[in-house]
Amino acid sequence: MNILITGNMGYVGPVVVDHLRCQLPEANLIGLDQGYFASCLTTPGLLPECKLNTQHYADMRNFPDYILENIDAIVHLAAISNDPMGNEFEKITHDINYHASIQLAQKSKAFGVGAFVYASSCSMYGSADDKPRTEDSSLNPLTAYAKSKINTEKDLKTLADDNFKVTSLRFSTACGMSDRLRLDLVLNDFVAGAIADRKITILSDGTPWRPLINVKDMARAIEWAIIRQVDNGGAFLAVNVGSNEWNYQVKELAEAVARVIPGVEVSINKNAQPDKRSYRVAFDLFRKLAPEHQPQIDLTASIKELKQGLEAIAFADSDFRNSRYIRLKVLRDLRANNLCDAELRLR
Repeated sequence: MNILITGNMGYVGPVVVDHLRCQLPEANLIGLDQGYFASCLTTPGLLPECKLNTQHYADMRNFPDYILENIDAIVHLAAISNDPMGNEFEKITHDINYHASIQLAQKSKAFGVGAFVYASSCSMYGSADDKPRTEDSSLNPLTAYAKSKINTEKDLKTLADDNFKVTSLRFSTACGMSDRLRLDLVLNDFVAGAIADRKITILSDGTPWRPLINVKDMARAIEWAIIRQVDNGGAFLAVNVGSNEWNYQVKELAEAVARVIPGVEVSINKNAQPDKRSYRVAFDLFRKLAPEHQPQIDLTASIKELKQGLEAIAFADSDFRNSRYIRLKVLRDLRANNLCDAELRLR
């Protein structure tokens, strides 16, 4: 099986590559990435791309069609990947996350690719009441990032058929250690603060709800999406990916980190403006369709994994929110150093 993984040099990609190499050892794994975050390595050892058969470098907006020859499945991770980046680069987010994704899917279908796995997001539920959101719930996107995910899903649905299986995985908020760690994710941020400064600063009032999923469990879900049969969910499937037990309020996450890492002060900004991005999510459909690929790494294990990983690299940067661990900071630095233009095209 020939599997193309776009955006493989980000946060999730190295974990996906490692998982697929272990679970599908005979697969021909091919990576394609722009390379924005290629230098953001955070673990010692081999370059993650060494586990690939081939690595390509390209802008999704100028996708080299020849790469699609003889590809059986695509795992599409490439995106401007969070709300702060989407807010600062709104048009680019639309162009890369939506237009380029649909163009890739159209070309993939024309080339005879059989499976298209799309990394979507539960953030499309946006602002919701306390009732857990199901796949049939109304969508209330609050950011350019979330809107791009919704638009892409809508168009992917029109392309799917029995010969072009599309699985849109609406992932919970990612967490956990990676060879290219991000600290602009809520749990990762809290563990970093606890390690570096013995302090967790909650920028909101701590009440918003977030579902969590470890990146290793994201990889497990991606494996399932590649191999699932059309009669298990249909030619097009949009499914929430996570666990019903792992819906947490932000303050609960901070308290859990403080239990694992003693002597940590938790600071809540009680005067913060309400964070409208609050949603609980139901994962019953995923549990029904993918019983052998359910999440396995819970909150406490994820915290311990992050703690061990950060301590292994002697992490001690109390100013990490202004560091290369923050994806928006990396893009700003690329612009400041004239390494890419205003459209984020590398020079």
